[in-house]
Amino acid sequence: MTQRVALATVLDRLAIDALITGYAVAVDDGAWSDYGALFTPDGRVDYRGAGGVEGPAEEVARWLEETMRLFPVRQHLIVNRRVDLEDLGGYTGDRAEVRADYLNPMCLARQTASGPDAGEAGAGRSGAATPDFVTGGRYTFTLYRAEAGWLIRTVTVHEKWRRAPGP
Repeated sequence: MTQRVALATVLDRLAIDALITGYAVAVDDGAWSDYGALFTPDGRVDYRGAGGVEGPAEEVARWLEETMRLFPVRQHLIVNRRVDLEDLGGYTGDRAEVRADYLNPMCLARQTASGPDAGEAGAGRSGAATPDFVTGGRYTFTLYRAEAGWLIRTVTVHEKWRRAPGP
């Protein structure tokens, strides 16, 4: 592998890392237009492994926007990223597979005298949020390089466990 190819590979891996981080941030921040911009035009999402829906990224974004209102405080941690770049005889291709574990604590919206208080959802008077719901598992992403950079073609969630308080 030449230095030029090695540098290109490192740059691809950094761009892919930024894409996966952007995915988590978009979901956590409820930035649904940012979420949609992470996908190829034919991008698909499959959240059935965690009790969700499957379909085109645009439709799933609308579903997420509605569903995530129940959890105004959420924080995806995507770790243990394994990136497999397409190898074209020593050169990086335009396709990649990523497997990454996730931990996702979320806090439910709280009802107050004036309605849900998303600003303090899950938070006590001290300001410390306690998750009402935590889930963990693995994402699998299929990525393609476009003119603008790497984009998500498919993402599938494989939930391994979940915890909710109570009996």
